[in-house]
Amino acid sequence: MRAIAYRQPGPIDRPDALVTLDLPRPEPRGRDILVAVKAVSVNPVDTKVRAAAAPFAGRTERILGWDAAGIVAAVGPDATRFRPGDAVAYAGNIARDGSNAEYHLVDERIVGRKPATLSFAEAAALPLTSITAWETLFDRLRVNEPVPGAAPVLLIIGGAGGVGSAAIQLARALTNLTVIATASRPVTQDWVRSLGAQHVVDHGRPLAAEVAALGLGAPAFVFSTTQTDRHLSEIAALIAPQGRFALIDDPASLDIVPFKRKSVSVHWELMFTRPLFETADMAEQGRLLDRVADLVEAGRMRSTLTETLSPIGPATLAEAHRRLESGSTRGKIVVEGWDEEG
Repeated sequence: MRAIAYRQPGPIDRPDALVTLDLPRPEPRGRDILVAVKAVSVNPVDTKVRAAAAPFAGRTERILGWDAAGIVAAVGPDATRFRPGDAVAYAGNIARDGSNAEYHLVDERIVGRKPATLSFAEAAALPLTSITAWETLFDRLRVNEPVPGAAPVLLIIGGAGGVGSAAIQLARALTNLTVIATASRPVTQDWVRSLGAQHVVDHGRPLAAEVAALGLGAPAFVFSTTQTDRHLSEIAALIAPQGRFALIDDPASLDIVPFKRKSVSVHWELMFTRPLFETADMAEQGRLLDRVADLVEAGRMRSTLTETLSPIGPATLAEAHRRLESGSTRGKIVVEGWDEEG
């Protein structure tokens, strides 16, 4: 089978940054399923791993890809959720080979059914960001539990990115919160409004004043998807006493002392935690992806796909990495289909 991988970490503009390999088709064991991959999306984790992480011990290459949609080709002896022929979507496990391959092994517990109303490309845009947004909102921030005296408001910093785009939709579909999203350009401001954000503020300006000017009161919940270190003092100023704050990015340092006065709880979300540690509730990821499929099929949520490239190969994946690293994308970039070579 063909797989797209890198041998040495580094910048994407090297001629050999990504290469095509011919590898044996893997066989599923235990609760793994083997998926014939039809489409993959590119996330910040792909670019971060490619830039800095060496291949796994004992390997000379590393296959990226933590979002995929495809067809189940075979199942392990202990798998019970899916059968060959089922259409699925999932985000995978960062400790294993990724989905940038014609066939991919993944534990069935972190796999959901592909929404019937979406194409494979549209479905591939959803899993990682939906899991991240869902776990942040409902497992970390517990947004359906009010903060006494706080405004029932959720502020999402970086609303036009993949995770922000999913979080806006989930909050509107599954809570009664008022959603404020940040976006700095007309195109991204229009995008977050189209997803359901009731208010939009510019994160290029002081956020505390921007949020206060809306007249809604101090938000109970703040979800930062990007540039947290830049906005931290503003977040501490604007969040309600006893509010809940969550982040997903990787600031070089994080001084949360300013939150002490307000007794703000701080939560860090990594959607790979459950599969990495095979937690007792690991199967929640498969179940929540099925809930996302229900929302999509009911018209209450839509794919955040904004760009599609083809075919799946080194050149198109490298282009997707470059666009993502530009910091100016909105929604999700998906690469779909394999050429007829091989």
